[in-house]
Amino acid sequence: MQLVNNKKGFTLIEIMVVIVILALLAALVGPKLMGRTDDAKITDARVQIKNMETALKLYKLDNGNYPTTEQGLGALVAKPTVGVIPKSYKDDGYLESKKVPKDPWGNDYLYISPGEHGDYDLFSYGADGVKGGEGKNADITSWDTK
Repeated sequence: MQLVNNKKGFTLIEIMVVIVILALLAALVGPKLMGRTDDAKITDARVQIKNMETALKLYKLDNGNYPTTEQGLGALVAKPTVGVIPKSYKDDGYLESKKVPKDPWGNDYLYISPGEHGDYDLFSYGADGVKGGEGKNADITSWDTK
């Protein structure tokens, strides 16, 4: 009677080669992906501003004016109780999420109506949360979105 030795598996050398290959890939790809997070947050802020602009336009179509600064962006999710009370307010609000989003850095979007750049100004101060700045710290505004 002959014993069959049918042990299959990877050798230590094969496992080490795979680990080295994965480490090389991580070293090459990792930095490229890491630098993109700031760009992604800036793009996300621009998209959120565009979405809120659409909601503001729908609000104006229904009610004849934009929410005031005092009413703020909260008027897009709940019927205002101060200032000019809208007569044709949509029952479920104007934002699908039922809440006003924060910017990608966790700060509130700023809203002024009437604005200096149009009927309203809607903006985020960017990563640093301070007016002005360059690069990732630059302000993202409704009047200058690309």
